[in-house]
Amino acid sequence: MPCGGRQLFYPALIRYVFGLARRTRPRVLFLPTASGDRADYLLTFYQQLAARSPGSLNRGLYPVECEPRHLALFERTTEDPAQVIASSDVVIVGGGNTANMLAIWRLHGVERALRDAYADGVVLTGWSAGCICWFEAGITDSFTPELGPLSDGLAILKGSACPHYDSEERRPLVYQREIAAGMAPGIALDDGVAALFEDERLVEIVSGRPDGRAFRVSRSGEERLPVRALS
Repeated sequence: MPCGGRQLFYPALIRYVFGLARRTRPRVLFLPTASGDRADYLLTFYQQLAARSPGSLNRGLYPVECEPRHLALFERTTEDPAQVIASSDVVIVGGGNTANMLAIWRLHGVERALRDAYADGVVLTGWSAGCICWFEAGITDSFTPELGPLSDGLAILKGSACPHYDSEERRPLVYQREIAAGMAPGIALDDGVAALFEDERLVEIVSGRPDGRAFRVSRSGEERLPVRALS
């Protein structure tokens, strides 16, 4: 379930994702690889999910309890990444450098583990790098400060993706330029907007904000897609 951006900051989106899990109290795994496992990123994850954890004093906004954990790859422990991923109900992938993340995943067997988890019914989601990675291609700033194409995504989903469609003004221009140059058509998502795919087919698009947008982008231009605002 790719999200355009800032996924953790929209409680309705998190409730929606957790509602897709196979357990009422899902085991939620965060992959902070794209940010280099930065401590502040991990802190944000645990702070945002704390209200959904057992024993929290702030469960009013987040009625679905969860068991949060993360998988660090820059400071490896004895944990087997494949086992950690396989034992999860929801995997959330954070933002950062998509190209570096994909390379590290492939080095440590995470790509294979994610494919196996997807086949087993684990909910895969994320924003920014965690949006692009599931597709064949996407728009990224992984290589230079300027936006450009990335063409070696996991390809669990066909086509391409562009996150942050509303919050970074050059995203629409670059995405349309790269599709015109040969990138596969795809989906563009505003921050706070997420697309649910089942069996590689788009089921619906939901938004944690009332004005969230999504587009199908091809060589013919943008086609606005229906978005359901979550309450």
